[in-house]
Amino acid sequence: MRLREAAETQAVLFAALSTESRVRIVQLLSKDTLCVGELSRRTGITDGAVSQHLRVLRSVGLVQAERRGYYVHYRLTPGAAGRLKAALAAVLKPEKGTRPCVTRSQCARSRGT
Repeated sequence: MRLREAAETQAVLFAALSTESRVRIVQLLSKDTLCVGELSRRTGITDGAVSQHLRVLRSVGLVQAERRGYYVHYRLTPGAAGRLKAALAAVLKPEKGTRPCVTRSQCARSRGT
């Protein structure tokens, strides 16, 4: 995957986790499979808001739904945690073959230190 495509993929994943509510939902779903009502109760947000957050998380492939009778239960997609870890690691670790444009000593001199 090219660097730009990888950055776009990472940005989409991080944007999906850009609200506290979605982060909390992902945390809860990492431990258990839950329906909207239970997610609402545990997060303290309305059923409608939970549904909207789940829609965003599903659209990026982090969450999947499973109908059980009258209820739909949600869980993390298999491999979601690994995808998130890999995306963060890729952001924090430079690509092979890249190097800083200046050395540390050059950088210090340009700041006047």
